[in-house]
Amino acid sequence: MTQAPSALSRRNLFKATALGAGVIAAPQILVRAAQAEAPMAAVLPAAFKRFSLGEFEITVLSDGHRVVENPHGIFGMNTSQDDVEALLTDSYLPVDKMQFTFAPTLVNTGAELILFDTGNGEGGRPGGVGQTLANLKASGYTPEQVSIVVLTHMHGDHIGGLMEGGAPTFPNARYIAGQAEYDFWSSEDRIGTPAENGHKNMVGKVVPLADKMSFIADGESVTGGVTAMAAFGHTPGHMIYRLESGGRNLILTADTANHFLLSLARPDWEVRFDMDKSAAAATRKSVFDMIATDRLAFVGYHMPFPSVGFVEKMDGGYRYIPETYQLDL
Repeated sequence: MTQAPSALSRRNLFKATALGAGVIAAPQILVRAAQAEAPMAAVLPAAFKRFSLGEFEITVLSDGHRVVENPHGIFGMNTSQDDVEALLTDSYLPVDKMQFTFAPTLVNTGAELILFDTGNGEGGRPGGVGQTLANLKASGYTPEQVSIVVLTHMHGDHIGGLMEGGAPTFPNARYIAGQAEYDFWSSEDRIGTPAENGHKNMVGKVVPLADKMSFIADGESVTGGVTAMAAFGHTPGHMIYRLESGGRNLILTADTANHFLLSLARPDWEVRFDMDKSAAAATRKSVFDMIATDRLAFVGYHMPFPSVGFVEKMDGGYRYIPETYQLDL
């Protein structure tokens, strides 16, 4: 009869097993350590979001993001720093800095490929922005395919990508903007005013394209299903756009709201970037009342990327609801 192993022999067996396991595991640990020493991937990933709106294909492009200090220096200029910090803290956001994102939008109607705004351009790349062109290419399009560029307004983060290496970035495109916006920024009356740098940027980026520029007014169409809406205040001729296809609607709100919390939860708070602050606040409430009441999706140029969402009315302002899969179904 075979005897059961003694307690001693069982202990020896356990030691041998443990030793063997250690020999086997050691190379795996070394492999993991070697893998952990891989250099960090510092290159920005391609970033775009694509979805359908009826017969239209919408591609939201990331131009990158920028961190800025002191939120109260930009938002809530007519309220206290304590009020701004309290709202940020309640929403788990830091009070000393914030992130700005930028989201030009590409709309393929089947007949036209329309780019709404162009990002910061090559001048912004050292600071981590200016990625629109790269992400347009990553999304499967080329700049030569863009047939229309629509400029919602003439701030540098919207027109900066019009030129690349001194030549038009979108060589086959025609350009559309609001007449009031073009006239304001192109005028030499801006020289010697706080708008002088904006005028210089306009002269360098937009004026060279004037022979391919046409102007649009409130209620007029870029093409079938793409309608301009006046949304003045942020700038003198700031425009937004309504997209309609197959019974579905989407609003491109541009800079009507510059932050998903500070501009939407408190639409009356003044924003440093708004040129006519009272008009901008009135426009903000009018536009987002419409979006909330009609339960419309919108793309906000400075909403957290991918910058698509909804709002609901709440406490005198609006709660931002990021889009998840609503537009994919």
